[in-house]
Amino acid sequence: MAQVLTKASLVSSWHASSQRHHRRVSMLPCSFVSDIGRFPSLKLKSQILRSWSSSSEFQGKKLFFHVNRAIPNRVSSRLRTSTATQMTHRIGKVQKWWEKGLQPNMKEVTSAQDLVESLLSAGDKLVVVDFFSPGCGGCRALHPKICQLAEMNPDVQFLQVNYEEQKSMCYSLNVHVLPFFRFYRGAQGRLCSFSCTNATIKKFKDALAKHSSDRCSLGPTKGLEEKELFALAANKDLSFTFSPNPLQPEHADEDLATASTPVLSSESLHSLTLISEVSREKTLATAGR
Repeated sequence: MAQVLTKASLVSSWHASSQRHHRRVSMLPCSFVSDIGRFPSLKLKSQILRSWSSSSEFQGKKLFFHVNRAIPNRVSSRLRTSTATQMTHRIGKVQKWWEKGLQPNMKEVTSAQDLVESLLSAGDKLVVVDFFSPGCGGCRALHPKICQLAEMNPDVQFLQVNYEEQKSMCYSLNVHVLPFFRFYRGAQGRLCSFSCTNATIKKFKDALAKHSSDRCSLGPTKGLEEKELFALAANKDLSFTFSPNPLQPEHADEDLATASTPVLSSESLHSLTLISEVSREKTLATAGR
């Protein structure tokens, strides 16, 4: 009998505590509970709950809440993903100083083969090869003016060679001073080469005005000199091969024909002219008789 009474008292006490628990939860406004669920920080929720309980009429009574811990994790993960995406876009849009202000007639050389092919494919166009380095202050100061000159001269091809990325190629081409420029055109090949800075930009402008006039080259485009091509091919750090073109058969025949033809001096030509005139007079006199 005692055991039955004890069990009955335990059941009644548990029922009473459960009712008190439901009453305590029901005392909290529904709108307040829904608003608290929007905060991603558990610490912030606890601070709001403490401030609300101290100013409400339920002082001294315990409040029970069911917290969904998955919501803050989802919110924080979304925030981290969006922030990382924004930072990636911002970093991707940052341009290096030698990439700013580039014109359609400006191109960066990626290899020795690219340099040789770009010079040969230019034809009669004037080609300016610009050797620069990202850490060169003079190169950086001169770059905006070079871009302006490229915009003013759309028929001139500007080739940019990054010294830090193409150091072995620059060594084979004997480029050791920066900024450095070389001018090439058609069958003439290299026209001039010099180094100038922002203070001596007049040297560059004078060379551009001198060699950019309209002209037609007689013969194929030369590009780099033969000794420079051999130096590039001998460089083991470069994947570049060069084999000089053998003499063509038709050109060999022309050379042989030229060599077999006798070259007459001016006196011989004069004597031949007099003999032809005398023979012509005799022929006319005979025809008159």
